[in-house]
Amino acid sequence: MQDFAGKVAVVTGGASGVGKCLCADLAAAGAHVAIVDINPERLESVRREVDAIGTGRVIAVTCDVTKEASVTACADTVFAEFGAVHLLFNNAGVGLGEAQRKIWDLPASDWRWGIDVNILGVVHGIKAFVPRMIAGGEQGVVINTSSTNGGLRSLPNTPIYAATKAAVTSITEVLQQQLLREGDMLRAAILFPGPHTVNTGILASGEVRPTDYVEHEGQTKVAYRTMEDLLKTTGLKMKLTEPEEVSAFALAGIRAGKFWLLPESADNDALIAARTEQILARQNPPSAW
Repeated sequence: MQDFAGKVAVVTGGASGVGKCLCADLAAAGAHVAIVDINPERLESVRREVDAIGTGRVIAVTCDVTKEASVTACADTVFAEFGAVHLLFNNAGVGLGEAQRKIWDLPASDWRWGIDVNILGVVHGIKAFVPRMIAGGEQGVVINTSSTNGGLRSLPNTPIYAATKAAVTSITEVLQQQLLREGDMLRAAILFPGPHTVNTGILASGEVRPTDYVEHEGQTKVAYRTMEDLLKTTGLKMKLTEPEEVSAFALAGIRAGKFWLLPESADNDALIAARTEQILARQNPPSAW
């Protein structure tokens, strides 16, 4: 898909971070945009901002991706408004207050929160939109947001997040193969934001969750609210990738017809290669990647 002008794009998690930047860049490219998010106040503010950028129509749809009925209602709204969807970004995601905690100490509600948003949010998006996109018979792309952490190699300090992003990678690979059996009009792609840690508020997102996912007082407290806080507190010397960079990279990859939207990084490539070689050699995992 070389040209986004006149196309209809749906972006979940569209009111902040990478999602917000995708909405802005798509609008600038002439697309009609449905900004989907769970926060109605922030959503309307972003809608006004994005609406001023391009010539296409922009709508805001409040949606809880953990609920299948909510995502189905979102799809109903979008198709009623635009009649078609050409770009579906299953982008909504959360981080949790799990840094440096042991798997066996993490509450089950933390697992349910991460799984329901990061995995089932993608599944619900596929179920609600893909059949109608296929039936529409137009060229389209379904883009699921994963992470190199879990999606390609798992870091030991974020077990829930890594597990959910591993699932997203697997789901997207399967989706691509199944879409190929349906013809050549609809395809999948998987986005790995980077190449460095992305400067978003996802570290604090675990604090904002429905009470169904809270077992005890103080459970949602997080060690770091921003990526800059993480760097300052830990003294780590790493670069940050801005959400605007991720959006530009993602849209360029979609235009080029790529499945793996994976930024080049010598460090990441070396770690992925080491893991792959270890698997092929049937070796035990090292003590640290």
